Amino acid sequence: MSAPAPYRSTVPAGGDHFGRLLLSEWTKLRTVPRWVIALAASAVLTVAVALLAAAGTVRETSHAPGTEGGAPPPAATDGVQDLGRFEHHTLSGDGSLVARVTEQEDSHDWAKAGLMLRESTEPGSWYAAVMLTPGHGVRLQSDFADVAGGDGPAAAPRWLKLTRSGDSVTAYESADGAAWNRVGTVEREGLPADVEIGLFVASPDAVEVERQFGGEIVNGNTTTGRAAFDGVRLTPGPWPGAATPTLTGSGDIGPYGFGEDPTRSTLNAVLVGLMAIVPLAVLFVTAEYRWGAIHTTLAVTPRRGRVLAAKAIVIGAACLAAGAVAGFGAFLLSAPVLRSNGVPTASLADGPVLRAVAGTAALVAVVAVLSLGVASILRRSAAAVAVVLLLLLVPRILGTGLPLSAAQWLERLTPAAGFAIQQTVPRYDTAIGPWAGFGVLCCYAAAALALALWLLRRRDA
Repeated sequence: MSAPAPYRSTVPAGGDHFGRLLLSEWTKLRTVPRWVIALAASAVLTVAVALLAAAGTVRETSHAPGTEGGAPPPAATDGVQDLGRFEHHTLSGDGSLVARVTEQEDSHDWAKAGLMLRESTEPGSWYAAVMLTPGHGVRLQSDFADVAGGDGPAAAPRWLKLTRSGDSVTAYESADGAAWNRVGTVEREGLPADVEIGLFVASPDAVEVERQFGGEIVNGNTTTGRAAFDGVRLTPGPWPGAATPTLTGSGDIGPYGFGEDPTRSTLNAVLVGLMAIVPLAVLFVTAEYRWGAIHTTLAVTPRRGRVLAAKAIVIGAACLAAGAVAGFGAFLLSAPVLRSNGVPTASLADGPVLRAVAGTAALVAVVAVLSLGVASILRRSAAAVAVVLLLLLVPRILGTGLPLSAAQWLERLTPAAGFAIQQTVPRYDTAIGPWAGFGVLCCYAAAALALALWLLRRRDA
């Protein structure tokens, strides 16, 4: 007599499919009216606060330093300034300019005196410049960024040379005008045949920052740079200006660390929207513990890690959608209001702006996942909400009253670093880069989920 065949179930395997678990968690979320209202409220509140802030924002314009009732400075936006004094001549094709800075007034550590080549005289146009500075020696600067420095400290008198060859511009410096040291080379694809080349002087404002809880006061005092030149030689020449010119100039050319960031100011309204997102994500976990439904959930799906993962994916995806509506809505609806008040706004097609707006949606999603992890750890709604909001808000509040270095470290090391994803203009108080800051927030969310999973597997439901 043969042995009976082993029993094989006719029920299809996969009753614990992860897709079904996701559907189950989504059903829980969408069938609770107050949770759906919270998602919608987060977007509406963000857009409403952004519009109110835009309506109350008016651009204050100041006159160019050294003028009386003149036009406002040409460029103190997008993180750059384009000021100072520029005595120039048109250079057609390749050539070079040589001059010696015989004397420079120490009006600022970053006061500049030297040679500049520009695509045009339009504010914000591309340029390359070799300069002498009282506090940083010889520097090569291009397109509003510091590129390279000379060998060691240097002070007036100092020879400088700027040479154009095709799309390349090379800077040199020398102590005697005979032995030249290369400072650096910059490339500009499509550099026009005719460019402007000449002498320039600039001097940044002396800025004082007073930090206090709830805000800061930035005071800027105009400085005036002065420099004397001789030995000016233009090849091909001759140089049409004075042989021994003395120039004075106020205002800076280069990065401007005290400019406004209208995009970030608009997107900061998401802080109000998070007041609805954080409690929602917390209740998505704690409500099941409060009503005992967690026992049913874990009985149906014994693999607890999958339950936590499904909850994180569902709440993260739902909040990502709400964050997208909030971020794009706030930006697109506030932009016309800001422009009508004289505040320039960037285009959504600009890379940093699109990253900031889309990053706001991702920020909301990750904060929701962080909240869910903290809620799973604490199992208490009020405590979890308080912990998450303190982690996000306290560093931003304390930072306004701490010394700058301490405030920057506080922002780098806490989940509040995630808000850096919204910045589009580098500033003096920038603590961390956009993606690095967002990465810090993601690490906190991942750590909270890992600890929640460890505890979930070891504690009774």
